[in-house]
Amino acid sequence: MTPFPLRLSRAGLLAIAGVTLSAQAVPPDQLREQVPGWFRMMVDQHEVTALYDGYIDLQTELLKGMDQEALRDHLDGLFIDTEQGVQTAVNAFLVHTGEHLVLVDAGSAACFGPTLGQVPDNLRASGYAPEEVDTVLMTHLHPDHVCGLVDGEGEPVYPNAELRASRDDADFWLSEAQAEAVPEDDRAFFDMARNAVAPYREAGRFSTFEPGEELLQGVQARDTRGHTPGHASFLFEGGDDELLVWGDVVHSYGVQFDDPSVAIEFDSDPEQAIATREAVFEDATEDAHWVAGAHLPFPGIGHVIRDGEGYRWLPVEFGPIRDDR
Repeated sequence: MTPFPLRLSRAGLLAIAGVTLSAQAVPPDQLREQVPGWFRMMVDQHEVTALYDGYIDLQTELLKGMDQEALRDHLDGLFIDTEQGVQTAVNAFLVHTGEHLVLVDAGSAACFGPTLGQVPDNLRASGYAPEEVDTVLMTHLHPDHVCGLVDGEGEPVYPNAELRASRDDADFWLSEAQAEAVPEDDRAFFDMARNAVAPYREAGRFSTFEPGEELLQGVQARDTRGHTPGHASFLFEGGDDELLVWGDVVHSYGVQFDDPSVAIEFDSDPEQAIATREAVFEDATEDAHWVAGAHLPFPGIGHVIRDGEGYRWLPVEFGPIRDDR
């Protein structure tokens, strides 16, 4: 026989429950950390790993060809915050072809501040090492793509890789004469490109290519000039599916799919950049191949479809690596 009654009042039960619940309801401090920035999928025989370098907030005033008020209203309708600038991803892409480990673009290192420069760490987190990369392909030589080629001491991050860029982009951005011909405020872009390429060039591991050239088996360079004089994209071909890594064909997914005629201030030749974007969108819709963009929301991989008079971006769905599809 128990020495005390088992029957408790409702108030007593609630009091006990309240004490227990309140003790359990205090959560730990918020962590405020994100998962490592890598995403992997298969495109035909190619293993594709998207690598997040970070983000930069771009002001809407950089976009040209649409009234600013209409532009902000359009972005607000997509729940894209414009008040502090539009958060814009910087992505690189690692492609294992079966014979080569190819990195397309290298991110920005410390050239644009502390929100960027994460490609090497995310590459390691994905299971590979920078030393295992044997080929680095540059869509163009802007700092947010090229600065990540070297570390803080100017040493190559990818010491065993052959670095390749289009001839027209290299002739422009690596030229001291071209740098001297532009306003002094613009010369930093040329300096950063030359500094990033320098150790690869000195080691005899830098070469240029022409549009249409097959760079590796099943990897073709495509001419997508306009954003820079020699901007290139890379088509990874397969028997059943293909991937076009298109660099900076799009900077604002919220605007430029709907209206490809909107350019950005950084375009070397805005009219050519617009024509290129329209042609690339047309090909992507007709061929239904995958595309990967440096400034599309991470992981930056998906498809382009028609939507009225414009186009629409369909991002890839997260999922496991599957062999049955």
